[in-house]
Amino acid sequence: MRFVRQEFARLENLGVKCTINYPAYKGKRTSMWDLIPQKLMPPTRIMRYCCAVLKEQGGNGRFITTGVRWAESSRRKRDRGVFEAYTRNKDNKIVLKGEEQEPSEIFEGCKVAAKRVVNPIVDWTDNQVWSFLQDAKVPVNPLYECGFSRVGCIGCPMASKKRYAEFRRWPAYEKLYIQAFDRMLDERRARGKMDGSWMTGGTGQDVFRWWMEEDVLPGQISVDDILED
Repeated sequence: MRFVRQEFARLENLGVKCTINYPAYKGKRTSMWDLIPQKLMPPTRIMRYCCAVLKEQGGNGRFITTGVRWAESSRRKRDRGVFEAYTRNKDNKIVLKGEEQEPSEIFEGCKVAAKRVVNPIVDWTDNQVWSFLQDAKVPVNPLYECGFSRVGCIGCPMASKKRYAEFRRWPAYEKLYIQAFDRMLDERRARGKMDGSWMTGGTGQDVFRWWMEEDVLPGQISVDDILED
């Protein structure tokens, strides 16, 4: 976030207008720390409400450009394209993989009520990305120079065991998660949502250890198990 703010300041000095689209939930500006108590559970690999609210809700009625690439994952190779159009029903999305397809249905606004996306470097390799950045002398997030191959949310469940290193590097975020989990438990108790689980007498620290899948709590089950139940 510090890098984004620095870049926005640099670009605005060059005359390029930059604004941040802050996320909202139920009509109010929100954050991860507000969402956790409202959702009554931590974000997980299966229940990724954080992505839905904090990353994906913006852009309706607009054309969005991203840096998504097929080389990043097999799922992106399968599901993403050069041009994409999304309606309220995500099953009806239109994805164009290459120039051999007709893009007119993407650009004809009458056919698209929601969001359109263009991924101009979707077929670039890692080497092509870095070659371009070096040639163009574009500022790069300094975390890449620290050995990071991806830069995302600290503590993202999709990062699996890499989260341990992230929380060692940024311990204040661990405290923020624990505080949010404490508020989540208070909210669950207030709504009568404890269901006799181990969380009945638990704390935010207990939830954090469960969320990190440390397998240290009596009778603990995995994140995936509790979601299946």
